[in-house]
Order: sequence, then C-alpha cells, then structure tokens
Amino acid sequence: YGGSQPIQIAATVTLNEAAAYPTEVRETYHLRRDALYDGLTRIGWPLQPPQGTMFAWAPIPEPYRSMGSIEFASMLVREANVAVSPGIGFGPGGENHVRFALIENEQRIAQAVRHMRNVLVDLEV
Repeated sequence: YGGSQPIQIAATVTLNEAAAYPTEVRETYHLRRDALYDGLTRIGWPLQPPQGTMFAWAPIPEPYRSMGSIEFASMLVREANVAVSPGIGFGPGGENHVRFALIENEQRIAQAVRHMRNVLVDLEV
C-alpha cells in the first residue's frame, strides 16, 4: 500500500526474474509466525496462528483484559520492552486484542516472548 514507483518497479523485476522469492518470503513469515505462536502458547497465551499475513492478532489474556488494549500495549512496552499495536486502533472490534508485527527474526521473537513471560505472571501455563 502506498509504495513508491521505484519500489513497485523493483518488485515487478523481482517477481519476473526471481520466481522463487515469494516462496522464500512466505517461508520466512511462516517461521516467524510459528516462533511467536509456539512461544506464546508455551507461556500460557494461546492464539490462532494467522494463515496469510505478516501480523498476528492476539486476544489480551484474561487477567489483563480489563486494562484495555492501549494500557496493555503500553505495559508491554514499559515492562517487557515489546511493542505491539493496541487493537482499538483498528476499530471497536479490536479492543480486546493486540497485534504483533512479524518483522523480527525468530531469535528476537523468542527474546520478546521471554520478556513477556517475565511480565505476564498471571498466565496459566
């Protein structure tokens, strides 16, 4: 969305000349998704893994739901050094959720999960 013309041209050349690239990118995001999904499930915060996006929506764990998505996201930044998007920013239906962007590699995702595990002590494992 909103990519500049040089970026669009580069993408077109890539798709025409590197046919395997989309498969490589898809695998990268699958690995990141699985790292987040597996890590959060292990600490007691299960979520539905996304099937075709670079984002993962997660319901706010029950012990923290009354905080709302803005305060919960703020707490994760302050206390766990993990940035998520508050769901309310995507409309009223997102209020009890946060959105993770799968932009970091699996090692950084595992590190983020460890930080969240140390903060979210009320989760059932």
